[in-house]
Amino acid sequence: MQLTTSHMLSAPVLDRADQDLVSHLQKSEIFRDYQKAFEAATGLPLALRSAGSFQAPLHGSRMVNPLCSLMKSANKTCSACLQLQQQVENAAQDQAATIECFAGLADSAVPVRVGERVAAYLQTGQVLLRQPSEAHFRQVERQLAALGDDHDPRSLRQAYFNTRVVTRQQYESILRLLAIFAEHLAGLSNQLMVKTAAAEEPAVARARAFIAERQSEPVSLSEVARAVNMSAFYFCKIFKRATGLTFTEYLARVRVETVKQVLLDPHKRVSEAAYAAGFQSLSQFNRVFRRITGEAPSEYKQRLHGTTSVPLGIPARLTYAA
Repeated sequence: MQLTTSHMLSAPVLDRADQDLVSHLQKSEIFRDYQKAFEAATGLPLALRSAGSFQAPLHGSRMVNPLCSLMKSANKTCSACLQLQQQVENAAQDQAATIECFAGLADSAVPVRVGERVAAYLQTGQVLLRQPSEAHFRQVERQLAALGDDHDPRSLRQAYFNTRVVTRQQYESILRLLAIFAEHLAGLSNQLMVKTAAAEEPAVARARAFIAERQSEPVSLSEVARAVNMSAFYFCKIFKRATGLTFTEYLARVRVETVKQVLLDPHKRVSEAAYAAGFQSLSQFNRVFRRITGEAPSEYKQRLHGTTSVPLGIPARLTYAA
C-alpha cells in the first residue's frame, strides 16, 4: 500500500527548547540503560531521534543491520533510506507506525510527546517480518541496480539472508515495550526542562532558587529580576539563553511538576494540587497542564493511580514503501 499524501508532509521544525530537551534525553542515564537492556533482550537496534532529524536511520545504535549499512553507503540508496525515515515519522504522529522498505526490512517509530506535540521518536527495526526468499532477493538486487548500487553480490546476499526475522506478533510486543517507555520519557521531559542547569550563570541559578521558594505565591518577572539585581529586560535575555524557556513558561512548568508531586497522594483533589502549586484559577491550570503534559489533570491522576489504561501505541498501520 502506498503512503497517502498526508504522510508525505515535511517534518515539524523543533525550537531550541525541544532540541535541547531531546539532546538531554539522548544523553540521560535512563535512556542509555534502557537502550542497552532493550538491545540485549531483543537483539534489535534502538535509537532516540529528534523529530525532523536528517541523521541516518538508527544513528546512535551499535546494532545497525549489515544490509542497511551496505545500502546506505551509496548516495541513492542512502537517500531512499532517509525518505523512508521521513515517511515513518510522518505516519507516527499519534502512535507507533511501521513501514517496510523495498528490501522488505521493517522500520518503526514510536512518538515521544512533549505536551501536545511530538518532540522525538524511539526508532527500531531493520528486521524481516517474513522469511527471506531467493525470489525476493532477486527483486532487491534489481532495485539496487536501478538505483546505481554496485555492491559485491556475495556480501549483499550474505547480509540479506542473515537478516534477523521476527514474527509480527513478536514485533508488536516489542513495540508495546517501546510505547510504554515513550510514556515514561514523556513524563521525564518536563522535569529535565525544569532541572537542567549545566554551566549556567550564577544569576540564573539564584533565580531558579527564588522561583522554587516562591512558586506557590504570585510571583512576577520584575520581582525575580530584582532578587538577582538585574533589569527585567536583561534578566529575560539571560534566562531564556540559559534555559531555553521564557520566565512565564518556566514558572508554569515548575508549578506543573509540583502538581504532579502533590497528586502522588491519591486522596488529594486536583483543585487542591493546583492551588498548592500557585495556580490562581482552575481554568488557567487546566489549560497549562494540558499544554505541557498533553492530557487533562483528571486524566493524569487516573492514569497515575491505575484507574485507566495507558495507551500502548500499537502500530496503527503497516505500509510499504516502493
